[in-house]
Amino acid sequence: MIHYKNREEIELMRKSALLVSATLEEVAKTLKPGMTTLDVDRLADQFIRDNGAVPSFKDYRGYPKSTCISVNDEVVHGIPNAYVLQDGDIVSVDVGVYLNGFHGDSAYTFAIGNVKAEVLQLMAATKSALYRGIEKAVAGNRVGDIAFAIQEYAEKERGYGVVRELVGHGVGKHLHEDPQVPNYGKRGSGPILKEGLVIAIEPMVNLGSKDVAYMDDGWTVATRDEQPSVHYEHTVAVMKGKADVLSSFAGIERAEKENTALNSSY
Repeated sequence: MIHYKNREEIELMRKSALLVSATLEEVAKTLKPGMTTLDVDRLADQFIRDNGAVPSFKDYRGYPKSTCISVNDEVVHGIPNAYVLQDGDIVSVDVGVYLNGFHGDSAYTFAIGNVKAEVLQLMAATKSALYRGIEKAVAGNRVGDIAFAIQEYAEKERGYGVVRELVGHGVGKHLHEDPQVPNYGKRGSGPILKEGLVIAIEPMVNLGSKDVAYMDDGWTVATRDEQPSVHYEHTVAVMKGKADVLSSFAGIERAEKENTALNSSY
């Protein structure tokens, strides 16, 4: 069942989504080689709780940590652990918060130090694919229009692998709501998008094949060919004429540049 939000509820969801963005901005300020992914999780958990919210992922269906942190060939749902981030890694940080009765959900992939040019290109293309999908998140379109826009750009134009097994979703009082929002599909297919629908759009794009494998921990999904994977996600409200992006990458991108400049000056 699809739950539509009124204007007041969307504004509450904007606060949740922007707290996710602020959390990712804190991560962007701090990330560097030598940190463990568990360090990142602890930082995010503390920031979320200090701002009066709780992490959406903690204990969700038994998930043990507050964030999902996926490194290199890990696509999503990586469990933070003692892995030490290395120069040249990429790390996708997925964060959810529950605030004022609503969830916000967003993810961002970071480059650690000197990352290969082909991987940086994959990151840029995945972010572009996200925004191409968001452009189609307007009332009167269908879910398939979002899916087609992402796949057409990432897979057909750029030649990357778009993951099939994992999809975006509705979000609201529950972390995962209807409808599912795939990153592949046919134009004009799927449920009609109506004003007040709030969805998480989240392309997961691989440098190589689209195929993935599930790890023994029961959560982590990785590329089958061990090539890098990139994940970006926004919480988006469907509106007439133009989608309303409730989360924001602006502060994350600013902090990312400042952190890069700081670390490169040493």
